[in-house]
Parts: sequence; structure tokens; C-alpha cells
Amino acid sequence: MAQTESLATTQCPCGSGRSFDACCGLALGGTAAPTAEALMRSRYTAFAIGNIDYLAETLSSEARKDFDKTDAENTAGNAKWQRLEVRAVTDGGEKDETGTVEFVAHFTLGGQRHAHHELAAFEREEGRWVYTTGQINPKEAPREVVKIGRNAPCPCGSGKKYKKCCGA
Repeated sequence: MAQTESLATTQCPCGSGRSFDACCGLALGGTAAPTAEALMRSRYTAFAIGNIDYLAETLSSEARKDFDKTDAENTAGNAKWQRLEVRAVTDGGEKDETGTVEFVAHFTLGGQRHAHHELAAFEREEGRWVYTTGQINPKEAPREVVKIGRNAPCPCGSGKKYKKCCGA
């Protein structure tokens, strides 16, 4: 808690640009996170300041079964958390029941730089946002390319065959 108190007037570790008290300090202090992104940011901050109990509390009841407190303490304590990069947010708003947040957490561990890239899934459980699962290093779906035949109508809408229009 002493580390939380010393953060009160400093910028929040999650990188939102707000003070700790006006940002993740609210969630870490017991106020329910209003969105999935706010919960994800507060979980990053909990790692950064070593608040492992908060990490356990904000897991879904299913995910909590697999939570290893000792492993989380070791990771949080040995890593130097540098910054959080939020890449995409899908749903997870104040009126939603589910949502996803794609993020990259940058840190150093054992003197080496690391990046944890995850597509995290969240849902409401008893009215509060909780972390359910995550896909590490998510990949975009492969692009699908449709081959246009020479005698097919041109996709530009000219009414001509492709070979006599854009395919020439």
C-alpha cells in the first residue's frame, strides 16, 4: 500500500496521461472499473506496483481456478514495467456485457526487453468487469484474394469484360 500512496499525485503507470488517483487508483481502491479497457489498464498498473491480490480479484471465477499467485508475484516483482500500448478495443463499454482489448505491455526482465502482446477478453460477472481469457500474440485473419477471370465482368462497374477494361 505504501507504493500506492506514493503514486497518488504522479502520472498513472498505465499511460493514460491522468494522475494515478484519477485513473487506475480508483479501481485499485475498490471502485468497479467502468469499461473493459479501464479494467485492463488497472490490471497492468497492478502488475507494475505489485498488487497481486487485485489481479486475482479481477479474474473471472473460471480463470481464478488457474491463477498462480506465486508466479504472478515473481513476474511482477522481477519485471520493470515500462509502458502500455493499447492497440484496439472492441465493445467493453459501460453498457456492454463483453469486450476485448488488444494491448502490448513493454517491460524488462533480467536486463532484456520484452513485450507481452495479447488480445484479452473481458465480461461482466455480477455487474463488474473481469478478465476471462487472452490470446497471446494474436494474428490477423489471412487476406483472401479473389482472382478475376479475363472474361468476367470488370469489378469497376463499366459493364465491359475485365480483359477489355481494367485488365488490359
